[in-house]
Amino acid sequence: MTPSEHCALITGASSGIGEATALAFAQAGIDLMLVSRSASKLEAVAEAARQFGVEVRTEAIDLAEIDQVRSRIHAIASEVGTIDILVNNAGMGYTGTLMETPLADWQHVIDLNLTSVFQVIQGALPTLRQKHRSTIINVASVAAHQAFPNWGAYCVSKFGLLALSKTLAAEERAHGIRVVTVSPGSVNTAIWDTKTVQADFDRSQMLTPDVVAQSILHAATMPPDAVVEEILLMPNAGTF
Repeated sequence: MTPSEHCALITGASSGIGEATALAFAQAGIDLMLVSRSASKLEAVAEAARQFGVEVRTEAIDLAEIDQVRSRIHAIASEVGTIDILVNNAGMGYTGTLMETPLADWQHVIDLNLTSVFQVIQGALPTLRQKHRSTIINVASVAAHQAFPNWGAYCVSKFGLLALSKTLAAEERAHGIRVVTVSPGSVNTAIWDTKTVQADFDRSQMLTPDVVAQSILHAATMPPDAVVEEILLMPNAGTF
């Protein structure tokens, strides 16, 4: 097997945008380190990605257990050694008014959508810095740019992720690391089927994970002397 020019670590890689990104990267010849909670689902994605002739490894990690995230990601990145692309995609949806959001729910959304990303970044940065030309892509949401009623905790987590990305970009530019925020509108994924999301939207009008994955791939494979700092990708039907 010919060594790939790039190796990407993707979180939330077992379904939805993460799975689509893994397959788009594999088709582009990028080796993969896939992270998610489900080992069996990860292996299914890995097998599909290997059909494109790339090297794929998997690691089952629950990113909601934030006290272990930094050390485990650091161990993975150090062991693989070749990672030069990080895609922070794992996250959750949550609906409910701010007044009625329990503190435990609020904390869970912030932990998974924001703090775990911070911890993944801290774990991966030593390896990414060694490459001198690395890319971090944080998958946010249109809710990082626009507040929606009943999506308060989710909006706060995504606004925070956008601020994290901008600060990280300013700090890590000197290390040759570029930071990209990809903010999709509604995407037809399993998030709409989860117990924490109550919404009745026309899913046929949403973006597909494959479309989002192509934007992530584009950002990751830009010439090294250029960066697409933000991508706001919307369904043609608009915001809903």
